[in-house]
Amino acid sequence: MSDAAQPTAAEVRAAAEAVKTALDRHLAAVERRTGEDDPAVYEAFNELAAAAEVYDELLYDRYDEVTPFEIPGADDSLPPYTGPEEPNALSVLIRRDYAVAEPQRLLAQAQRVEAADDEGTEVSGTVHGALGILFGEFEPDEIASRHKEFGLEEGDSTLWVLAADETAEPGEWLEAPFDQADPQRVVCRFDVSAVFDDLDEDEDEDEDGEDLAAELDELDDDVESDDLDGDLEPLDVDRR
Repeated sequence: MSDAAQPTAAEVRAAAEAVKTALDRHLAAVERRTGEDDPAVYEAFNELAAAAEVYDELLYDRYDEVTPFEIPGADDSLPPYTGPEEPNALSVLIRRDYAVAEPQRLLAQAQRVEAADDEGTEVSGTVHGALGILFGEFEPDEIASRHKEFGLEEGDSTLWVLAADETAEPGEWLEAPFDQADPQRVVCRFDVSAVFDDLDEDEDEDEDGEDLAAELDELDDDVESDDLDGDLEPLDVDRR
């Protein structure tokens, strides 16, 4: 970035003051919170995250420095819960992604199911036909636990529990089952993704690096503390 495009010192200072103000507002909102999912706390949190992000960017652009903390953005969290305090009904939304890693294994499993079927249908000659057979025969949870047997490889998955005022009428949402998924009625959510494993591995590598550095420092200290002034045995270059 050129000098002309860099933020001024005054702009960085103003951004720092904005962070301080946002911190005070967030603390005040937390102290006045009316429940676990108070909208005021959620709003103050987002304001603090935005102010911290601006300050971090300006600080880096001006001084090539970063802040020692990281605040997740609003996109990383659900909006505040606005559903009933005592839900009378629940909807559980589940999405699991798979890759067809071994088509032949998938076809073989579907053919076994067909062979045991008294109706003797034969639709497992294609991958989509085999998928229809297996998902029609086994519960989704069983497929999830046995996915390798079916030639599948797990991708991301998520489960949302949504609160409802009342149970839906039979057949009411079958044509579009996920259209009414209101994020503000999510009671809880559980996500599984390989990206989380990558983050954990990076953290472990960082910790391992820190441990190794500490061990090397200790080794250096031990070497420096040895009595190097004592009598040493002469090196016999002809020794075999």
